Amino acid sequence: MKIARLLTTACLLTLGTAYGQPAPDQIGKITVQPVEHASLALSVPGKTIFVDPVGHSDQLNGMKAPDIVLITDIHGDHFSPETLEALHLDHATLAVPQAVADKLPAAYRSRVVVLHNGDQKTIKGISVTAMPMYNLPESPDAFHTKGRGNGYILVLDGKRVYISGDTGGIPEMRSLRDIDLAFVCMNLPFTMDIDHAADAVLAFKPHIVYPYHYRGKSGKSDVAAFKKQVQDKDPAIDVRLRDWYPAEP
Repeated sequence: MKIARLLTTACLLTLGTAYGQPAPDQIGKITVQPVEHASLALSVPGKTIFVDPVGHSDQLNGMKAPDIVLITDIHGDHFSPETLEALHLDHATLAVPQAVADKLPAAYRSRVVVLHNGDQKTIKGISVTAMPMYNLPESPDAFHTKGRGNGYILVLDGKRVYISGDTGGIPEMRSLRDIDLAFVCMNLPFTMDIDHAADAVLAFKPHIVYPYHYRGKSGKSDVAAFKKQVQDKDPAIDVRLRDWYPAEP
């Protein structure tokens, strides 16, 4: 099994280099591969998870075919039927909110698990909990309304992994505890600025946090400033900056 893990990591390292993506990180048995913007892949021995696969089907198809695909929302930077069609999903289960399930092509519907905010299900041996994700202040015409999309908490290799999806620094995020690894969005006007993101992260204190989904209408958020805000107040939080936009200047 150790040899298999080494081979998987070596393949992912080669893949990241070949496609200009950041090299993957190894956190215990968890391999983290940034793809772009909201898209990433997580793997542990025997399981591969794609999160919000959009574009880059060539890179994703170079990885082990996913066992689980998580989709957070209906927006095009999270949900792409064209990308799904280009991926090898013959044995994948798609975990999605109802709004996404309603838009999925019929070919996938027999393999869909619908999760509403607060639902917890074990999918292929992986615990998946759907978390709220929504804008603050709440508004009926907000980009992201409460209950439509899902953030997720996964348990991988005994570690709790939080994927924020598109959200503000909501109470449900701030009250999280015992999060080992977090992916937290920050882009205006769609989610929150770096000040709100840093304040939320300081409230729930993940061991490791990746700022992701940080391109907005006015360009990319200053993730270095986000890191400084967090680590000035809590140096124990490991803020990891990776280039989620390698094809962009």
